[in-house]
Amino acid sequence: MNYSNAEIWFTILTLGAGTFLLRYSFLGAIGSRPMPQWFLRMLRYTAVAVLPALAAPLVVWPAATHGQTDPARLAAAAATLIAGFVTRNTLAAIVAGAATLMIGFYLS
Repeated sequence: MNYSNAEIWFTILTLGAGTFLLRYSFLGAIGSRPMPQWFLRMLRYTAVAVLPALAAPLVVWPAATHGQTDPARLAAAAATLIAGFVTRNTLAAIVAGAATLMIGFYLS
């Protein structure tokens, strides 16, 4: 599709303003007040919830295979989960997943 420069800049500025307002509503309005302990405890798990949500579609419906589930990616995801659970080490989980993915691509 062909978009005009005005449409592109309008989209960029609108999304930028929306992002700023979302962040400011949390940091600016609440930033100077102490937050309850239960909220701080739950806030620690934000990254733990967001990262799998970003990675899961790339494993189950990868664009490289036109949305077809790939056994190599599923095996790599399983190896990553198992290594992370057993070792409690992020780097070990990443290495196990990457090695499994490379081996899976080599064998297929």
